[in-house]
Amino acid sequence: MTSFERDDAEQPGFDLHEWESRWASIEEDLDGNHDAALSQLAELVERMLLATGYSVDDPVAGQGDEPEVLVTYRSARETAERAELGAASRGEVELAIDDLRDVFTALSGDVGVD
Repeated sequence: MTSFERDDAEQPGFDLHEWESRWASIEEDLDGNHDAALSQLAELVERMLLATGYSVDDPVAGQGDEPEVLVTYRSARETAERAELGAASRGEVELAIDDLRDVFTALSGDVGVD
């Protein structure tokens, strides 16, 4: 079993369909408020990372994880926090959304749902 494959007993709350539905719902709202959508996408990706075994807040524990995934996520999360304070440009927000989309795609594509 790879790190992305799941065992429902080991990973409660793991629900790819729910994540995909939530992502689609947030993307529909992108035209209205990019900053708010970025925060929602960052929260969703964080839940996905945690459910698939990543240590998102512990840099030492995260060294064994795929570092590019965590670096990309953390950068986007930082941009989301700055956007909430009005301190991120539209370009930074859009780049963070694209980065989270890449992480989402990688996680959802590697999950191996039956």
